[in-house]
Amino acid sequence: MADAVLDASAILASLQDEPGKAAVDAVMEGALVCTVNYAEVASKLFADGLSAAQVDAAVGGLPFFIVPTDAELAFDAAALRAPTKHLGLSLGDRFCLALARRSGLPVFTADRNWRALAGSLDIRLIR
Repeated sequence: MADAVLDASAILASLQDEPGKAAVDAVMEGALVCTVNYAEVASKLFADGLSAAQVDAAVGGLPFFIVPTDAELAFDAAALRAPTKHLGLSLGDRFCLALARRSGLPVFTADRNWRALAGSLDIRLIR
């Protein structure tokens, strides 16, 4: 059973041995990751010059569960635009938050501006 939702920033912190890695690794097994956030992680690794085989090796074996995006999750992410516009959240951020809201699980992120959402969601800053 899942204990957390992971944002792309959290997964990247783990993969790149950045501060917050231990906090992410402690909840990664079975955590939920939206396909949009999975794409963000892969995109960053490609941008860093990794080949397709290297990206697949880096993220393909991670022990989280990738949650497919569906119409309901897309609608929920879209509905978060207005109330989070002042925070400058990306579409990927909003998909992550929508998944956290849907699942009722805490969301792990390195994005400090998410603290403003702590009243409505369980936001766990990894650093």
